[in-house]
Amino acid sequence: MLRVTLAQILPDFRYEDFPMRLIASLSVSALLLGALLPSAHAVLPPEVKKELTELNRELRPIISMVRKKQVDEAKAIIQKIEDRIDELDIADDERYRFVHGDITDIDVVDPLVAEADWVVNFAAESHVDRSILGSANFLHTNVNGTYVLLDAAHRHGVERFHQISTDEVYGSIAEGEWDEGFPLEPRNPYSATKASAELLVNAFHLSHSIPTVVTRASNNIGPYQYPEKRVPLYITNAIDDKPLPVYGDGMQVRDHLYVDDHCSAIDLVLHEGVIGEVYNVGSDNDCTGIDIARTILAQLGKSESLIQFVEDRAGHDQRYALDSNKLRALGWTPAVGVEETMKRTIQWYVDHEDWWRDIRNRDDYKAYYQRQYGDRLK
Repeated sequence: MLRVTLAQILPDFRYEDFPMRLIASLSVSALLLGALLPSAHAVLPPEVKKELTELNRELRPIISMVRKKQVDEAKAIIQKIEDRIDELDIADDERYRFVHGDITDIDVVDPLVAEADWVVNFAAESHVDRSILGSANFLHTNVNGTYVLLDAAHRHGVERFHQISTDEVYGSIAEGEWDEGFPLEPRNPYSATKASAELLVNAFHLSHSIPTVVTRASNNIGPYQYPEKRVPLYITNAIDDKPLPVYGDGMQVRDHLYVDDHCSAIDLVLHEGVIGEVYNVGSDNDCTGIDIARTILAQLGKSESLIQFVEDRAGHDQRYALDSNKLRALGWTPAVGVEETMKRTIQWYVDHEDWWRDIRNRDDYKAYYQRQYGDRLK
């Protein structure tokens, strides 16, 4: 039986960068490698539930909570996760186990990795703005957490270690595209910790012969993305007729990768990727920040007067652009274009207002929003 350990973070009792559809869109062969629990409100289509039931594999996700002081909220999140597990009819499936622990806790991680053949590390504090406000949790989870997983993987001889990384490790590029040979030049604390984690992965591969692969993806968007991230922030603000805070002149360029396409890339690299290699995952869906804001407002029938240009953040990268030919040579192509990506994502937030409104009404979210945008939005 193939056993899989999934390392996944629930940072600050928020939800990770990967929207919930990550597991829902994986193929049968990689279904158990997705980020099952970045949200307590997972929606899996019937065909995925059927595949999960029929697969002769075992899923052992780790949920890491790094701030223990918010005990009451932690209990609430865990209860929602457990409720969702019941809804999915997998609570009694012996191939599934929910583990609540800290990714840096070797006593939690080690016995799980000991049982695993593959480890896929999605675990990360992920929001650049939060990393600028405070970096300690990013170092704790993104660097120390990766080390703990690698150390356990080395001692127990896992067959493959897949590190999920980001295009932000490259820094900023004025023209052209990054291929995997470009040097790493991270320009914010978040990307610096992700680059550090990558260096650890490569060091363990070279020093201990751990069979590793790394994928560097562009901006993921889709269902269940936490509403502090730019696209869901703009969508939910627009629904509430609140200003859309656009940094600087709004001309920063990002590639927007629909989460289903990211899933298919992870699946392919996990099975076909060359050990020791890195693969860029980009969809060529390049858009500026102002274009994203206008697209959202147009689809929602809102006035562009809601756009408010605000002071840019320090060290804001101007442009990201990935050369994904190496991945495409394995047979991958993105299936969802930029227009459809935005259409699906916007409609999902329109249809799931209860989910995001519950988050936006929390004190911790309000405090973050005020701290980040209070002085910018006049």
